[in-house]
Amino acid sequence: MKKLIIISALILGSFNAIGQITNVEEKFPLPEVLNESSGTIFFNDKLIIHNDSGNENKLYELDTISGLVSRTVTVANATNVDWEDITQDSTSIYIGDIGNNNGNRTDLKIYKIIKSDYLSSTNINAEVINFSYSDQTDFTTSPNTTEWDAEALISLDADNLILFTKNWVNGTTKAYAIPPNAGTYSVDPLPTTLTSGGLITGATYNPSTKKVYLIGYTNILQPFVWASENFTSNDIFSGTNTQTLLPSLGFEQAESISHIGANKYFITSESFTIPPISDYAKLVSFTTNDKILSLIEPTINTVGLYPNPVKNIFYIDVQQFASVEMYDIKSKLVYRGNKQEIDVSKFNSGLYLLKIYLNDHTHIVKKIIKN
Repeated sequence: MKKLIIISALILGSFNAIGQITNVEEKFPLPEVLNESSGTIFFNDKLIIHNDSGNENKLYELDTISGLVSRTVTVANATNVDWEDITQDSTSIYIGDIGNNNGNRTDLKIYKIIKSDYLSSTNINAEVINFSYSDQTDFTTSPNTTEWDAEALISLDADNLILFTKNWVNGTTKAYAIPPNAGTYSVDPLPTTLTSGGLITGATYNPSTKKVYLIGYTNILQPFVWASENFTSNDIFSGTNTQTLLPSLGFEQAESISHIGANKYFITSESFTIPPISDYAKLVSFTTNDKILSLIEPTINTVGLYPNPVKNIFYIDVQQFASVEMYDIKSKLVYRGNKQEIDVSKFNSGLYLLKIYLNDHTHIVKKIIKN
């Protein structure tokens, strides 16, 4: 675990605690292998977690009921220089190797993993998105006194990954838009900044509510959450930004946040020791009362099919999966089962309809093409 140095010069930003964050509670201690967790997403009914700097180039699937790691995936062509956050879109997972405590890195990157690869193997390769900040001109080593550190990353839409800085100097967080495709980019800051009142360490975008939630902590390890909404285009801080402190957690090095539904979130913390204070890594949950927007399908009912078109095996990614039926274009039932991995290698080429049943007795219809 990289040592945490408490800074005394952070400016406490505007604070407006409202009642939308409720039921803040610890679920369980994280397994020892995740003592340095720094990024999470909820995918395939599991939390996918990685550790930060100097740890292995691995993703860990955590069962949120048992609290046990159920699967480990190695990103073979990646190095964990300082993995700090992870995000996803409908087809890909993105790992942000964006930590930069000293402010001198010239090898910042994001690893892009295809979800179908992730689901089919425990040893995978990633595409690489290289980037640099267009407004950084000084690369002098400045441990924990730099504005060029970052620990938060979201996927906003098909064209934008958004990175948020962890500013050790004055707590002013910048946002940068980065293309979600392999390549090398110089990225510009978005117009509006956030006086965060601390260190931003993780982020998640909830498409059901069109809100961005950021997690962080103050100079005395007081965790907080910022909610950003009603923003213009990809300028995340251009709308309404509301901070809520989480005093019930006590002193906590909160490191990541992920949504698992329209109104439920998980936070992970990292173990730390700053004499005389120390604490273990843990998983925390909270709920909100955000409005689900009518044009956005609730996360719990969002279905991903990977790959599509398919040649051999495809995967159904949906929460609360119960069973599936598959029909050809003549409405003939050709498959019925309760597995989210389906082998269609012996099926005829063409268009098929999937009737996917959920645990709440509803169903969703999707199309898939067999090559």
